[in-house]
Amino acid sequence: MWRTEFWARMERHLGEAYADSFARDYVIEALGGRTVHKALADGYDAVVVWRAVCDVLDLPDRER
Repeated sequence: MWRTEFWARMERHLGEAYADSFARDYVIEALGGRTVHKALADGYDAVVVWRAVCDVLDLPDRER
């Protein structure tokens, strides 16, 4: 998954303003206690990060 697609999905589900806030502030245990921004900066694949976000937001399988 390209990062542009990742951010488009984040914005689609959270809204443009909240997507960045969530990515900056929300710590996800499945990402080793990192935020989305930190996980991506640390080299986590966008697909792995997206799946962790889906789990936290309890998104349906069709959105994963």
